[in-house]
Amino acid sequence: MQATMRKEDEGGSQTVRALLQLREMILAGVLPAGKRIAEPAVADVTGISRTPIRAALIRLQEEGLIEPIPSGGYRVRAFSVADIRDAIEVRGVLEGLAARRAAERGITRALLERMRTCVSQIDDLLAPGPLDGARFAGYVDANARFHDALAMAAGSDLIQRQVERANTLPFASANGFVQVQSVQPDAARTLMIANAQHAAVVEAISQREGARAEALMREHARMAHHNLERVLEHPNVIDLVPGGCLIEGAPAEAS
Repeated sequence: MQATMRKEDEGGSQTVRALLQLREMILAGVLPAGKRIAEPAVADVTGISRTPIRAALIRLQEEGLIEPIPSGGYRVRAFSVADIRDAIEVRGVLEGLAARRAAERGITRALLERMRTCVSQIDDLLAPGPLDGARFAGYVDANARFHDALAMAAGSDLIQRQVERANTLPFASANGFVQVQSVQPDAARTLMIANAQHAAVVEAISQREGARAEALMREHARMAHHNLERVLEHPNVIDLVPGGCLIEGAPAEAS
């Protein structure tokens, strides 16, 4: 029994390893859009057996990064601008739902304080002064923690899973285009506006204002549309977007 459990644990860890390695190769452009992915070839490159690789490929298909092809195996997906806009909208709808449910059902004091702490930390990071690499990395971390807490605040495993799934597409995640903001001259101002929206959402949830919390969160997600436009207008920043090489018309490999 213990030997069987150990074997299952090892298989699971190998699947995770294969998943992470394949996802990184796709997002970095090592496996470009349209590239066929076959289990034997991946096994040769990664040194991982085919069973966990097969499981990882199924996961990547569920995430939307690859798609099956009639001749066998999978190929890396390309994403149109319309696809990306739709993915952003889906995240906004789901996070808006999470915010509304949190306000309507109420959340624990601990979770509410966790969200407020993220807002406060971001305010500190965006205090007057140069927005250097360390401060920006701190923003990315606190921003991710805020959005994770919001998904939890819905009080629904189903909603939380769907939000997490929406975030698997690199363009749709809360930090998907945030690196693009870092090189803009108005970076600090834009991030301050985003954090003011965070604070407003927390306040709406605490006041049990479901409709307001939902509207605020959906508007917050739409900031990613502006970042997408900046990428389209300035292709030289495509490397700052995880998976940017998968956008139709983008270079096949990140430079």
